[in-house]
Amino acid sequence: MKANSTKATPWNVLRKATAVTFTTALLVGGGLQASAAGAGHDAKDHNDSYGVSHITRYDMKKIPQQQQSDQFKVPQFDESKIKNIASAQGKDKDGNTIDLDVWDSWPLQNADGTVAEYKGYEIVFALAGDPKDADDTSVYMFYKKKGDNNIDNWKNAGRVFKDSDKFANPKDPFLKDQTQEWSGSATLTNDGKVRLFYTDYSGKNYGKQTLTTAQVNVTQPDNSTLKITGVDDHKSIFDGDGKIYQNVQQYIDQGAYDSGDNHTLRDPHYVEDNGHKYLVFEANTGTEDGYQGEESLYNRAYYGGNNPFFQSEKKSLLEGPNKAKAEKANGALGIIELNDDYSLKKVMKPLITSNTVTDEIERANIFKKDGKWYLFTDSRGAKMTIDGVDEKDVYMLGYVSNSLTGKYKPLNGTGLVLNMNLDPNDKTFTYSHFAIPQANSDNLVVTSYMTNRGFFKDNKSTFAPSFLVKLDGDKTSVVKNSILEQGQLTEDK
Repeated sequence: MKANSTKATPWNVLRKATAVTFTTALLVGGGLQASAAGAGHDAKDHNDSYGVSHITRYDMKKIPQQQQSDQFKVPQFDESKIKNIASAQGKDKDGNTIDLDVWDSWPLQNADGTVAEYKGYEIVFALAGDPKDADDTSVYMFYKKKGDNNIDNWKNAGRVFKDSDKFANPKDPFLKDQTQEWSGSATLTNDGKVRLFYTDYSGKNYGKQTLTTAQVNVTQPDNSTLKITGVDDHKSIFDGDGKIYQNVQQYIDQGAYDSGDNHTLRDPHYVEDNGHKYLVFEANTGTEDGYQGEESLYNRAYYGGNNPFFQSEKKSLLEGPNKAKAEKANGALGIIELNDDYSLKKVMKPLITSNTVTDEIERANIFKKDGKWYLFTDSRGAKMTIDGVDEKDVYMLGYVSNSLTGKYKPLNGTGLVLNMNLDPNDKTFTYSHFAIPQANSDNLVVTSYMTNRGFFKDNKSTFAPSFLVKLDGDKTSVVKNSILEQGQLTEDK
């Protein structure tokens, strides 16, 4: 059965049968028009939460007004003070030494999300590549001495993987087809090893994305250098099951690139809870937990608010220009449990979904602080279906729960944590905001990248200046005058 066919679960059968029975009874009684229209219901209306939390249209529609407050604005940065990462050099396809663009980045973290210290160093993994070649996307490792926060102190250990590494595990079904390496996370294990999680991307297979892991072997040949000496245990973990999380074959069956759909299964973020290992990641819902399609527009669980809001907003979607986009919007922050060897143990329900709102909620980021779990994600206004949200708007959204698996409630009433709405051609444009918890502090350090890839001859994509966001229960606020150094990971000066 193709993914765009309707899979009738027992609940769906029951709901539809009930609707038919109800409609028939009203017809017999001659009261269909008065009863159905008067109540403001449609026979297709339903309210299926699928046992997960949702980013609702009701909350998102309040954000355009809310984002006017300085509480949520990404600080303005001084363009004249922004530097490229001096050590960010690599080779182009002809073997020439070039300056690289550096964009999505993530630190080596402890299991609790705080920045790990490795032999006196702080380590950041980042995507980097040739500014003139959009397909050149690889994971690099940068490092600096702890406390040396000036951007000029970052050193480059080079690419994590050699081109041949994807062939080193002949039994792996996916690595051999890899064409790019995309974002992820990294943790310092209990035995002092560096464990990387990243996204294996295959342009050969319609943008197939697979959550992948490897142990990165890092040595210290002298007092001022870290060196990558290879990787071990390089293997695929998860590429979607089709039921809970959309897989690439479903995307292909719907028409792939020509369908207007957006397949995502990426950004694995490692977290531990009560001795168990998990990955939280960006995905799209599958056929058993609220799939895409017109039927989703009739699900009140995705709307929030009261019934008049649901009916009005549903009508607006069904009759407006965002209908096709909303039908395909089924973003999710998913979760899987891992075995002790970092292989797949259990596929779990999403932590939160964005059905009808957006197909893309990126940079899954989660940690436990003061007894509560905080979940963050990045998204672009250009991908959203919410009136009042501009194509230039960039967001970091946040949610809080008393347990890892939810229920998650929006921070600040709507989920808004950060907004940035500069023109993409502005050199101080930032994206990929990532919140890092700090030990013994209510502040989070937010990192990101600055300057879009390949837009300028001399200004490369680089570490943006970090800044602070204060976390207070279910509220956040940008800390005034808290701009730190480019790429700084901790709030200490």
